[in-house]
Amino acid sequence: MTHSHEQTAPRTAGSEPAEAKAPGMRQVATASFIGTVIEFYDFGIYGTAAALVFPQVFFPALGESAGTIASFAALGVAFLARPFGSILFGHYGDRLGRKKTLIATMLLMGLSTVLVGLMPTAGQIGVVAPVLLIVLRVMQGLAAGGEFAGAVLFSSEHAPKGKRGFWAMFPSLGGGGAIVLANATFFLTSVLMSEETFVGWGWRVPFLASFLLVIFGLWVRLRIDETPVFKKQKEDSGTSAVPFVEAFKYQPVQVLLATGAATACFALTYIGGTYLISYGTSVLDLSGTYVLGIAMAGGLAISAGVVIGAVLSDRFGRRGVMVWATCAAVVWALALFPILDLGSRTVFAIGLPVTMFLSGLGRGPQGAFLSELFHTRYRYTAVGLSYSLAGMIGGGVPPLVAASIIGSLGSFVFGIILAASCLLSLVCILLVGETRQLDLDRPTTNTAP
Repeated sequence: MTHSHEQTAPRTAGSEPAEAKAPGMRQVATASFIGTVIEFYDFGIYGTAAALVFPQVFFPALGESAGTIASFAALGVAFLARPFGSILFGHYGDRLGRKKTLIATMLLMGLSTVLVGLMPTAGQIGVVAPVLLIVLRVMQGLAAGGEFAGAVLFSSEHAPKGKRGFWAMFPSLGGGGAIVLANATFFLTSVLMSEETFVGWGWRVPFLASFLLVIFGLWVRLRIDETPVFKKQKEDSGTSAVPFVEAFKYQPVQVLLATGAATACFALTYIGGTYLISYGTSVLDLSGTYVLGIAMAGGLAISAGVVIGAVLSDRFGRRGVMVWATCAAVVWALALFPILDLGSRTVFAIGLPVTMFLSGLGRGPQGAFLSELFHTRYRYTAVGLSYSLAGMIGGGVPPLVAASIIGSLGSFVFGIILAASCLLSLVCILLVGETRQLDLDRPTTNTAP
């Protein structure tokens, strides 16, 4: 396999955090969980708003179809910014530490989201409104690019080796919780007020509510110490001057393979959690409240998948779980839209949660898998960059092109494209191989594994 020398790398004394540290893992897991709740909540509420409200609020002159495409294009801008955020915050995360960087990413994400909630509409300030919206989306993307990697490392670098998959799942679990929270917030605001009021100002409530999450998240993160793996690296051999350069010097193939391996989960998550909301209301003509209710069920489904995938990965290995989840995703991608196009409420209530569950099943092992794949000196940068590139390819592109492809070529053709992205991930997972046996503080070598 491509990382064979890592498997035989000598272990050093105290190479893994001891089991004695496990009682403190609850605090560590909470700190990681709440940060990604905020990240995915902020991304999730934008995706929901892009499907339900933003075409009228920020792109009214384009009409319903083009306005929806423009809204999802603005969603995609954040994915373009994520790799740059990974390089920026990864640099400081690898040089100064995980904790300080995670506090910075949380503040930037929270501020950007609250400002979206305070944004004037196109009806008030014209074309400046969508421009400002895109600027704030770029800020969100930069923050998100540094958040997930830091949260994953915060958990995995504190965790005992035999339970690393379980503890490293909490950032991904935060994503599932955020989907439930985001859709629940929109569900309640849409139920408790008229559609006119909701479009007028009710959509702002979920964005402004993120302020409370940020305050709680900062309180939790300030109470947790730096990871023992990073502290050991800093004491033993110092930190990297330019982590980005080292990542591509020593493990360029792994960066690319990790990107491909994570692509399918992003594609399923953002098709299920974002595009299908629009598809359910505009194409299948289902009510917005019903679709949001099913989307909440989708958040629970992805959470269940994350827990199952993570626990199984500690017992059977990361590779096997991810391979089986991705194989199932290839088949499901081909079946999804023909099933949805039957048009019934029951079928939609099955299609969206199953999509999200398969995404979660593949996501469960990813936190540990990505942490184990890269060396400590540049791990923050490499994990963040791989994850963000996967998000740009799998999460940013499919929702953007889905409407136009389905409209011109049909839903089954889009299903083939979705299946192809899952197949790409499957090949990359097979090429990377198993990582469960690797120590996180193994020495960096001068040859790419």
